[in-house]
Amino acid sequence: MRTDPSTTTNRRRPLRAATAALLLAGTALAGAAAPGAAAAPTPASASAPASASTASLPPLDRTALCRVLADVPNEEVSGALVRISGSAGEFRATSGIADLRTGRPVPHRARFRIGSISKTFTAAVVLRLADRGEVDLDGTVQQYLPGGFPDVTVRQLLNHTHGIPGNTIPHKDPDWFFEHRYDVFDPREVVTGGLRGAGGREVFAPGSAQQYGNTGYLVAGLVVEAVTGRPYAEVLEEEVLRPAGLRHTSLPSGPELRGPHARGYEAVETADGTRYVDITEASPSLTWTAGGMVSTAADLDRFVTALFRGEVVPKEQLAEMFTVPDVWKHGAEGKEKASYSVGLTRYDIGGLTVWGKSGDRPGYNNGVGATEDLSRRLVYSVNTLHMGGAQPRTAERIIAAALVPSGSAPDPDACRGVNVARG
Repeated sequence: MRTDPSTTTNRRRPLRAATAALLLAGTALAGAAAPGAAAAPTPASASAPASASTASLPPLDRTALCRVLADVPNEEVSGALVRISGSAGEFRATSGIADLRTGRPVPHRARFRIGSISKTFTAAVVLRLADRGEVDLDGTVQQYLPGGFPDVTVRQLLNHTHGIPGNTIPHKDPDWFFEHRYDVFDPREVVTGGLRGAGGREVFAPGSAQQYGNTGYLVAGLVVEAVTGRPYAEVLEEEVLRPAGLRHTSLPSGPELRGPHARGYEAVETADGTRYVDITEASPSLTWTAGGMVSTAADLDRFVTALFRGEVVPKEQLAEMFTVPDVWKHGAEGKEKASYSVGLTRYDIGGLTVWGKSGDRPGYNNGVGATEDLSRRLVYSVNTLHMGGAQPRTAERIIAAALVPSGSAPDPDACRGVNVARG
């Protein structure tokens, strides 16, 4: 295992207690736990684009949002960042600690590993190429990558109905991650490794069900490189990042996280107490076009705004991103319908429909979403202390506070200690 002593922090007390002195020195957060919030929405099924109705859009509840952030850091996350935009109100705030060694607070301009939100960018790249006739969404992968891949369509890659088995590398297991975090992976080998493990057979007949995973988007990245003859990162920059003005978004080639950021940690229990291992640095190659990107809240908000307005993907192709295939989720046939479109997920919260994408990498759990008319847009990132688990409760509470009426009375003291941006 590669371990750098300078990036490993040891603590013998819980995180909140261990950092109390640092917090009181200028980054103090409210110590009381926030009241419970409504559960976060779950993906909803749809087979066609939804209308952009905001009839149930609740007023922006700054009190509920601040109560969630005031409970950070906690035993689940070390830091948090929230950005809400749109005609229905704006809110930007951070809380928690960016660096356990110094107690530095989470910056508003923090960059973070966006994980599977990268899929939305990859989908946009492919759809732009499709608009120009360079990629046929109904064309098969074999047309672009002869040999070694099942005969599925490009559209099936992007909407998770391809049935190609995923690789079983335990990349969110702490022991595996500590040992392999700097390894460089070839995406083609990652995909073919999954196929070999399944005996070369699809999990289900292509187009008959939906199963979320990274594999389809790794293959989509390979298709982009095949049709353009250039590295995917260059195509991404030219097709999406530069035109949309995303100056702090990239698919890095190395393990460093450059620019202002909150560091990621993994809490490891030992006989002497809790040890916080700095896991900020890691190779993005394993998840590549499916989950390897870095961005900021401002850039993600700019991206989703431009995307939904048809400024990134032309309108005809954009319809693919608001269309969920009319199939069942694999393993839940007859019980749960598909919820993923090309690059996005549809969520129904009461009468409110939100389209977005979540994503995580060790140390980071994030989400971006918006109503189709962009009147409410949410971007959040929390720094997890336990990789590979369920979505952190803190993230669920942020989503609920942003999208579900709390019914609580405004509290002018709720934001005390939370780093709320002014102006």
